[in-house]
Amino acid sequence: MTSPLLEVRGLRTVFHDLKGAWPAVDGVDLVVQPGEIVGLVGESGSGKSVTGFSLVQLIDPPGEVVAGDVLFKGEDLRRASEERLRALRGDRIAMIFQDPLMTLNPVLSIGEQMCEAILEHRDCSRQEAMREAAQALARVGIPSPETRLRQFPHEFSGGMRQRVAIATALLNGPDLIVADEPTTALDVTIQSQILFEVQKLSRETGAAVLWITHDLAVVAELADRVAVMYAGRIVEEGTVDEVLDRPRHPYTLGLLGSSAAMVEPGERLRQIDGAAPSIDARPSGCPFRPRCGRALPVCAEVDPLPQVQDGHRFRCHNPVPEGSAP
Repeated sequence: MTSPLLEVRGLRTVFHDLKGAWPAVDGVDLVVQPGEIVGLVGESGSGKSVTGFSLVQLIDPPGEVVAGDVLFKGEDLRRASEERLRALRGDRIAMIFQDPLMTLNPVLSIGEQMCEAILEHRDCSRQEAMREAAQALARVGIPSPETRLRQFPHEFSGGMRQRVAIATALLNGPDLIVADEPTTALDVTIQSQILFEVQKLSRETGAAVLWITHDLAVVAELADRVAVMYAGRIVEEGTVDEVLDRPRHPYTLGLLGSSAAMVEPGERLRQIDGAAPSIDARPSGCPFRPRCGRALPVCAEVDPLPQVQDGHRFRCHNPVPEGSAP
């Protein structure tokens, strides 16, 4: 077993207001091995995007990472200087944001921005950097890349801007890619092309990927392992086959039943009752209890501890029986 590329222990991120500090991420543990693709899935408000931002230390006030360790190749990013973090981001660690406008500068051409991402971390000529940038655009399906390099972000559609952001993140062959729903705005054909490029990069370079998404179909196609997040915690984790074919947490079962891509054609979707709780109104005991059809009296009083069975980890007092159909 190789040493983990990324090891997260007890990560806790809160948001402050006049009434107190409310946990958006509440004790997350996660391990990502070199070359592994891990899908982090959950509904909106589950804390998955905040987890991604916390890992790369991009939480701004009123948010704050208050506890936990984030070890990248054994180095604790929580205790790294801002200069060290800048050296890592965009080089060894790449972040792909859901909104490409968070990545792209509106007053600089695409070529200038992509060249800057290369020259900041590597000693090469500007001509060579431009050539690599054009190749990166072509890989993500952007036609006439040499012409596109001279254009500005406002001259691209939303989907094209996202492809530029993805190409820029992959430029320096990072060791870790943290991708926050990067293909949401793309059509199915381009999405498949991006997923293929990410898998290819991971296989060829050993890069690890944390792919944050609500789309279980993407996880089934892309990931090696999946972690299911609810109310700031990982409630189930295991290989894709274990979690998607043999879910043990009722929330995972509910996600599978409410996804059109994960049920048989013509089968009725099974919506999860209610909505995820806000960070300042989480119930006592198990946070999923008010929406759970398998809740027991103990669920209202005691937050379940993780159980591990052959590497399949879940937090539930009354788990779904093994072998139950999703």
